[in-house]
Amino acid sequence: MNVTVGMKGIAETLCEKEDTALEVGSGSLLVYATPCMAAMMEGAACAAIEDALAEGETSVGIELNLKHTSATPVGMEVRAEAEVTAVEGKIITFQITAYDEAGIIGEATHKRACVNTQKFLDKTYAKL
Repeated sequence: MNVTVGMKGIAETLCEKEDTALEVGSGSLLVYATPCMAAMMEGAACAAIEDALAEGETSVGIELNLKHTSATPVGMEVRAEAEVTAVEGKIITFQITAYDEAGIIGEATHKRACVNTQKFLDKTYAKL
């Protein structure tokens, strides 16, 4: 792992009906769902560090503290911009801001752990 403070990543998508609170079960309105925003934010964090991980390594989300501050209607583009703010051993911290075409819709602090892919999967599936 060769992750450094300041690395940046972006994830973007179009808010479609299947991305709404009503459709994903997180509310009753046809507006961009918080769980979808959270996933997009994690995607931006992954994009920030993907080229810095060694072969056989991946990162897994371990903490997400977010605020969803503005609703987005179906049909608007949304994007998340992530920046690495700290690296402590195998734990990477990000600051992430989400936007729609009208401005900021949310902010988050996110942590990911760098892991060996095969060891992680082996441990997980040993639960079966």
